[in-house]
Amino acid sequence: MSFLPPSTNDQYRGARASVWFLGLATAGTIIPGLIHSFLPDGGASEIAGLDMGDRRDLIVSVFRWEGSTQLALGLAMLAVVVRYRSLTPLFLALVIVERALMSLHAWVLSPAGGHHPPEHYASPVTAALAAVFLVLSLRSREGPAT
Repeated sequence: MSFLPPSTNDQYRGARASVWFLGLATAGTIIPGLIHSFLPDGGASEIAGLDMGDRRDLIVSVFRWEGSTQLALGLAMLAVVVRYRSLTPLFLALVIVERALMSLHAWVLSPAGGHHPPEHYASPVTAALAAVFLVLSLRSREGPAT
């Protein structure tokens, strides 16, 4: 018995572009996860431009917590891109849910008083693109799977 089950890449019949997009979304999850986990301020001040005031420790710990969840999700996404492509539609749907919720919170439910870090702009775009690539991943293409 091995740690990972056999690859399912030969079962994926959707668009190759959907797997490539999921790969980009993977990088867009792992890189911020590394930043939030390991940058001295978790990216709160240096990237997001937040004034942390006297709550620096709390804000950095929240950013590190988010970085931990991003790294875990990013590694699962990487496994799909590299080894389990038949799960591409599921993971694109998860990207849509995650980014749509992030957008909803950033722009509607809890807007930060006019302050928007870069991710607030990227999330709605990513959600929309993921929806397009989800549709493409569900359409069967002819020929051998890759």
